[in-house]
Amino acid sequence: MPSVLPELLKDDDDEKSDAVMQAMLKMAKLDIETLRGAYDRS
Repeated sequence: MPSVLPELLKDDDDEKSDAVMQAMLKMAKLDIETLRGAYDRS
């Protein structure tokens, strides 16, 4: 598991962590840049 994933998923902002989870569920292989983008846009 990428070390940044827990940081993105456990953010105090539920909207950010939910956006990361939704983006991750669509992936066959984890793409950290896409996950960070989902986090930053929320």
